[in-house]
Order: sequence, then structure tokens, then C-alpha cells
Amino acid sequence: MLEALYQQARDSYYSGSPLILDDMFDKVELKLRWYGSKSVVKYPRCSLKRQSTYADAEVDHSQIWALASIWISLFVIGAVAIAVPPVCTLNTICQDVIHMQLISHSSMPASKSLTVANGILAIGLGSSIGYPTTVAAARALQGLWRKNLVALKGSCPGCGEEVFAFVRADESMRPRQKTECHVCERPLVFHAKVEHSMSHPGNQWVHGRIYLVSRIKDLSPKGSL
Repeated sequence: MLEALYQQARDSYYSGSPLILDDMFDKVELKLRWYGSKSVVKYPRCSLKRQSTYADAEVDHSQIWALASIWISLFVIGAVAIAVPPVCTLNTICQDVIHMQLISHSSMPASKSLTVANGILAIGLGSSIGYPTTVAAARALQGLWRKNLVALKGSCPGCGEEVFAFVRADESMRPRQKTECHVCERPLVFHAKVEHSMSHPGNQWVHGRIYLVSRIKDLSPKGSL
């Protein structure tokens, strides 16, 4: 129903007889973006006012999950590096103590002392590697959960191929990320815009645009360089 209203309002606007006000049209378009409707996705186009070529960008959940899976794996590796050496060392010490008390009733031999020293060294090494890894992974996963870092995808304004980039969605600054198309190799800039949900206070979602960066050789006539 909302998509039909949007398409009717858009067609009437282009025909010169708008049905609704611009503010209402923008609110309907924003609502459809929140629902992930494909009817509001606009493909590469030019702006005569800004003299720029751009395309709409939307969140790429597959890339976000791919990055999250990498950080989850690093978190698990770091946690294992922290937890396994103390457990193994404690198990070895307990076995040695029980063996000495029940069987030999003698003092701990030098080889066992060396084993304990190696265990303590493994604990220190595992903590020095595992702790920074788990902290970094936890912070990265927290940023993805809070949508401080999002992946945006869209059509390249230069060739139309799908491109994506990770952008920091920080409202305190203008979120943008420079990259280039993997097909036409034209420089691109991803601009992200953070929106707040009216029905779910505290939640935010992100969309944006992909701008084509003009180069001097692109503006020069062919054969002049």
C-alpha cells in the first residue's frame, strides 16, 4: 500500500502535478527505506545542481556478518589462549602432587619443576597474546552491534557494478569512506547518513550515497592528453 502511494506520488511529481507535499514525500520515502523496500532504491544518476554523479547505497548485511564472524573467531582464539594454559598447568601440578603423596612420598624432581616453570611461561605468553586479542575483538563486535561501523553497498556511478565499503556511522562527523571501483577503477566516496527510528527510540539505521570522484583526465576530451 505504501509502495503504491510512493510510486503514484513519484509519477505525478515527474508529470508536473504533485499529489503531496515534498516533506510528506520525503517521509514516505524514508519509511520505505527503513522497511528495505527496493522501490526507493535509485540507480546511478547525475545532479545538475551539485554537478555530481551518484547512486543510492544501502546496508550490506552479508559483509557485516562476514566481518563479525572473523572477529568472533579471533575472540574465541584469544579466550582459548588465556584459559587453556592455566587449566593445563593446574592439572599437571595436581597430578604431580597426588603422585608424590600417594606413591613416592618424595620431593618434586627437577623435571617436574621445569614442567611447572614452562606452564607458568605458557600462562604469561597466552595472556599477553590472548588478552589484547579478546579486548580488540570485543570492542569491534560492540561497534558492529551498535552500528558504529556499517557496510554500505550500491551501484558504481561509473560502470553500474555493485560495490561496497565499510563506513563509520558517527553522527559527530560527516561519515564517509574513500575507495575505488574494482571494475572500472574509478575513485568513489561513500557518504553515510544516520537515521533514528521514531517507532523504536534508541535504534538507528543507516543509508547513504556513492559519489563518483571526478578526475582531470575524465574531464579532458579524449586524445588531448
